[in-house]
Amino acid sequence: MRKSNWLLLALVLVLSSFLAACSGGSDSSGGSGGGEGSGDSASGSANGDQIFNLTIGDEIPSMDSSLADDQYGIQWTSEIQEGLYRLAEDGSLAEGIATGDPEVSEDGLTWTFTLREDAEWENGDPVTANDFVYAWQRAINPDTGSEYGPYMMSGVIKNATAVNTGEAELDELGVKAVDDYTLEVQLEKPVPYFESLTTFPTFMPLNQKFVEEQGENYALEADNLLSNGPFKMTEWNHGSTMKFVKNDTYWDADTVQLEEINLQVVKDTATGVNLYDTGAVDRTSLTAEFVDQRINDADYLPVPDMASWYLKLNQNRVGEETPLANINARKAVAQAVDKDGLVNVVLNNGSTVSNGLMPKEFVKGPDGKDFRDANGDLLTYNVEAAKEAWATAKEELGQDEITLEILTGDTDLSTQMVDYLKEQLETNLDGLTVDIMQVPFQQRLDLDTAGDFDIQVSGWGPDYIDPYTFMNLFVTDGENNRMAYSSEEYDSLVEQASTENATNPEARWENFLDAEKVLLEDAAIAPLYQAGYSYLQSPKLQGVFSNPAGNDFEYKWAYADNAAAEE
Repeated sequence: MRKSNWLLLALVLVLSSFLAACSGGSDSSGGSGGGEGSGDSASGSANGDQIFNLTIGDEIPSMDSSLADDQYGIQWTSEIQEGLYRLAEDGSLAEGIATGDPEVSEDGLTWTFTLREDAEWENGDPVTANDFVYAWQRAINPDTGSEYGPYMMSGVIKNATAVNTGEAELDELGVKAVDDYTLEVQLEKPVPYFESLTTFPTFMPLNQKFVEEQGENYALEADNLLSNGPFKMTEWNHGSTMKFVKNDTYWDADTVQLEEINLQVVKDTATGVNLYDTGAVDRTSLTAEFVDQRINDADYLPVPDMASWYLKLNQNRVGEETPLANINARKAVAQAVDKDGLVNVVLNNGSTVSNGLMPKEFVKGPDGKDFRDANGDLLTYNVEAAKEAWATAKEELGQDEITLEILTGDTDLSTQMVDYLKEQLETNLDGLTVDIMQVPFQQRLDLDTAGDFDIQVSGWGPDYIDPYTFMNLFVTDGENNRMAYSSEEYDSLVEQASTENATNPEARWENFLDAEKVLLEDAAIAPLYQAGYSYLQSPKLQGVFSNPAGNDFEYKWAYADNAAAEE
């Protein structure tokens, strides 16, 4: 749910949310992608200081893997912690704390993982099955307040929903340590994407003794964190800079070549470009005007992303019905924005027009056809249709003048985008006044959680490689449906895909295709674009690759080729 959660989504390490993911997300620039090669690849080799200096669009809201629900938190908890598996460069699973493939029962409900015995926390404690049990129980415990715990475990791990609602005890969650190095998981139903889920921060282990010793201070500062992953956080100057260094106690430390990653919070593109040009940072993102200036530079780098961006249209704002409860009002807003102008002029960073929820080239069906190609364009820019729907909406609402507020982030790119949206909506929809609410990233996440907005510029980066990561967003009362949308038909289709058709790929695929059609016929959201990002990147950055789900970038296999930067 990378709150890209607006996520999708970010600077080289973290540009903004993909909510998440992930849900929501950051409106600042960002994305996925990176250099190529490995330490012994033909493209270069590690030499000189193994240091990356990178920009990040905003403060990291949380480094607690149970609580991280935004693009930044997901990115960096994924670098200091490691779960059962880690995504490799081609999107496949690489061994993490688990070794080999899990043993799966014939009915698909019992998964048994064998853990490596050479993994340890940076304090020397071994990483055991009990660390996974504790972390998963903590994430689903309602007292923790995790957003991703219920979102990713309910209906997946046995008794997760009952535990989260207080109807079952923590020890009834379907996860147990058979012994120190054997983890057994009981599922509610067959889950085709379960292994992919285990790469996500919510499923990463936690050292119970350390977490409980830190108490309320856990994960609030660098000193209150404990790593079992490739890197560890050593400095956290809130709102300013962060430092990650190689974790020498990591089980696969010999593979990790980077010694240090430094992050600097930069919200203004011009500032980031200046830092890059003076050599202070090795990578920074570009907005449209800078793309025009630097597109012919040798170090200009366009990067595609799997994040889907859209307008969330809230039908009930903190208990009060909004004009968007009217379907014609939603259809008007959804068809009134020239998306070509948005991606080609305002963004101008490689993003492409989207007329549906599912991004292109993310998942393919049993017939090998891409989801986006199979469903086609569902909700397009159409001024005449927008005007007609708006006139009907005003008549049905009994209002000639309507005011709606757009919630967005406070970055440079967010400002440009929301100004464009305001101009488009007010020009094409007579009698509409659009107010703008720009707030820092964390405040926007809080307002999203509270459902305190009319329209929100939002994005979603996939948490795992399966259509469900997008289609589950908007079920009634879902963890990320904070816009009062409810459709029995949509809910039923998504439910069928996750239950009776879970082991029937063809029927499950059709469920998802039909569900997206219902969502867009209801104009529950207004699709805008599939993210793409543009950067200035030093040729020294090698081995950084983007992930199709979860954290945007992976740095375990990255290295600095300083000789390449001097050529």
